[in-house]
Amino acid sequence: MAKRQTPAASEISEETAEIPVEATRKIKKQKVANIPTSTPPTTTISAAPTIAEGSGFLKKHGITVLNAKTIQDPYLTFANIEHLKPSLLKPFKSFDAPTPIQSAVWPYLFNGDDVVGVAKTGSGKTFAFGLPAAKMVRKQSPKQLGILVLVISPTRELAIQTFESFQQFGPKSYVKPVCIYGGVPKGEQRHLLGEADCNVLVATPGRLMDFMEEGVIDLGVVKMVVLDEADRMLSFGFEEDIKRILSAVPSPRQTVMFSATWPMEIRNLANTYLSPSAIRITVGSDELQANTDITQNVEVMTQDAKEGRLLQLLKGQAKTDLVLVFALYKWEVGKLEKLLVQRGYKVASIHGDKAQRDRIASLDSFKTGKTPVLVATDVAARGLDIPEVACVINFTYPLTTEEYCHRIGRTGRAGRKGIAYTFFTVNEKSHAGALVNVLKKANQIVPENLIKFGTTVKRKVNENYGAFVKDVDMSVKGKKTTFDDDDE
Repeated sequence: MAKRQTPAASEISEETAEIPVEATRKIKKQKVANIPTSTPPTTTISAAPTIAEGSGFLKKHGITVLNAKTIQDPYLTFANIEHLKPSLLKPFKSFDAPTPIQSAVWPYLFNGDDVVGVAKTGSGKTFAFGLPAAKMVRKQSPKQLGILVLVISPTRELAIQTFESFQQFGPKSYVKPVCIYGGVPKGEQRHLLGEADCNVLVATPGRLMDFMEEGVIDLGVVKMVVLDEADRMLSFGFEEDIKRILSAVPSPRQTVMFSATWPMEIRNLANTYLSPSAIRITVGSDELQANTDITQNVEVMTQDAKEGRLLQLLKGQAKTDLVLVFALYKWEVGKLEKLLVQRGYKVASIHGDKAQRDRIASLDSFKTGKTPVLVATDVAARGLDIPEVACVINFTYPLTTEEYCHRIGRTGRAGRKGIAYTFFTVNEKSHAGALVNVLKKANQIVPENLIKFGTTVKRKVNENYGAFVKDVDMSVKGKKTTFDDDDE
């Protein structure tokens, strides 16, 4: 592979409510039967990209690589990847080429480097770390027993979908994933950990800490740790849990972080737990931004006009289109679900009061198109990877513009086009400036009546010093959030 020299750059508390164990069993078995049997992409090695091709690809996709002594050429095709078993390419059989974040990070992750990946939602980051993890497991197993890869996820939904992604590699890969998270009985998960010969553990921080304290989980042979959606985990107040978990994993190890943004808190975490030579790879901007594959429509209206407009938009969708409707509160989800059912729509819902079994059932029904409309609180804003979502409707604007970006990021995934509608009222006028900036950065139309609310972006206010606090790291620790209550 061609290399070119470059100067180094500087650079919830989870639920304890118990539900029947069938939910966990279903997750364990769900994808195994669906592993593709058709011929995977060829592993014949093609010529590595030229220096010009590699540079052009990085420039085209706005990819920056910092702190690398040698810039590795990206993998432009799956055939560029050397020494890869055919079974490891099964999840990619329907893709012509890797996504930009995959192309950029794979050379470094295959090399064993610590990496921070910063990329927008829907960019293919799960397999960006999943394929190198599976390749490492395939090389180590079956001679090495125990948990070799630890993936830490902020939410149950994201953990489950990451687990399902690892299942796609199939039994010939020797990848044996187990998923643990709050909201289900510990007994079933404890049983799986004991019997499944787990070598890839996907976990939420709270449940992982529970099992570590009970002595159920041994992290003594972990070779690779992945912090997925690290910014989200810190916002949930999991920083102390993450520190304790990482302290229990021996060195040397490979540590990988993925995040949609690059705030001071994430930089501090990376500086503490990744090696000084860790490489930061950014696709696009490391600031708050929306996926440019999504057409954003912001409509300023009165509160009373929202239900009528929602019905009008749904009427305009094809019957087979998957539509995700976001509300802010649990009661609001119930109200909208009742309204849409009365109007003849097939609707499912998820929110914090629903048991995990019911959440899984709602998501499965939505994914398969049995109920093509899903009404949800922000509990679903991250972690849902459903490529076929045609449209997102923000019935109520979220509490932050960051959440807005993650909500609409449920459509327009994996290179597909998506559309999002957002109902904006005078009650949300304090968010107008930040929303205008997001729209402008994505080259979207900015409504005149949105600009009338003002374009000033309000600074985050420190609880002790108001808006006059300097933009430095104040080392303020976030409160640990109970996941089921984050949409009260």
